[in-house]
Amino acid sequence: MTLTMPTATYPEEPKAKRQALLAAVENLRGVIEAGVEEAERISTLPQATVDAIHAAGLFAYKSARVLGGAEADAMTQLDVVEAASRIDAAAGWCIMIGSGTLSGMTAFLPEKAIKEVFVDGKFPRAAGAAAASGKAIPVDGGYQVTGRWAFGSGIRHSHYLAMGAMTEDGKSAPKQIRVVVPTSQATIHDNWDVVGLRGSGSNDFSLDNVFVPEHFTWGGHESKPLRGGPNFYLGRPGMQVTGHCGVALGIARRALDEITELAKTKKRGYRGTEALIADRGSFQRFLGESDARLRAAKALCVAVLEEAWNLVTEEVMPPPELQVRMRSASTYATEEASDIVSQAFRFGGGSAMHSNHSLQKCLRDVHAAAQHNMVSDRTYENHGQFMLGFPEANPMG
Repeated sequence: MTLTMPTATYPEEPKAKRQALLAAVENLRGVIEAGVEEAERISTLPQATVDAIHAAGLFAYKSARVLGGAEADAMTQLDVVEAASRIDAAAGWCIMIGSGTLSGMTAFLPEKAIKEVFVDGKFPRAAGAAAASGKAIPVDGGYQVTGRWAFGSGIRHSHYLAMGAMTEDGKSAPKQIRVVVPTSQATIHDNWDVVGLRGSGSNDFSLDNVFVPEHFTWGGHESKPLRGGPNFYLGRPGMQVTGHCGVALGIARRALDEITELAKTKKRGYRGTEALIADRGSFQRFLGESDARLRAAKALCVAVLEEAWNLVTEEVMPPPELQVRMRSASTYATEEASDIVSQAFRFGGGSAMHSNHSLQKCLRDVHAAAQHNMVSDRTYENHGQFMLGFPEANPMG
């Protein structure tokens, strides 16, 4: 396994850090765009794309600063993933998953594991799955872990995997833990043959009775971070929704970019009645309304994240009621984005149907992103239960 150092370092002051991170994303535009067709063909990001993202420090932009990460605030996290997803959804998605998985490792792994994983300060690449789809049987010094996990985005370029598992000793009640293993110990299942987000490489993976030392595990979502600052008190779904908001909003912005340019040159209508799409009142309304809708959706996401950030800067984890509102905001942004992209695709007419046109890719990618459980319509049911005062209401129900 070869680990490398990100070559980029970022300012500590939040505004300067945000600007530097967004500049880093823009600087990667060429290499990301050059790899899009290959990513669609091989169903994972090309190595050149992965290496460029890693070198820019974007897989580490959420990680604990004490280990060399940028430790960006939640609002900046949204902006970075949105900017990357506006270039290519799969790249934005992999930055979301890779940075999120790695940041958890930097914050929660015991020091003994940190010394083994971050050798000489070098950052690995990480993938995994939060779902507790495995069982962890306690044994001397750790756990024997078995299970199969879905949607290991970026797994083929990872060095380590982090995943959820339930303890099972036949005596006490099961509890959820996170376990970390070298990717080489997992079986990767080549099943990522999908309609959207093809380049994310989100294959299933499995472990078969793999020993995981105790120091390569940590407790559930309520665990207190061992290092790092406010970001690691966001909890779940708090630590995940920044990325989901960013991916959806970025794809929708790309769709509006594409249809705006197409509308200036493309005519639709039967012979003798053709008119530029841009000259149609219905399109003008769609464009203006869509811009407003995306701005409103993002404003909601930012507002709820800022509310949570005010708490975590005091090392207070957002309460469940705020957690569900963070999740609802990401669901709302995803639904708005999905509808806007669908309408943009329709305005594109036959041109948008071609496999080399960005609008059809936006359509596929945004609806793939909308399939994620974090942004399912179940979110609104959970939100409503909190509003009704149900005692068992759960933001991740």
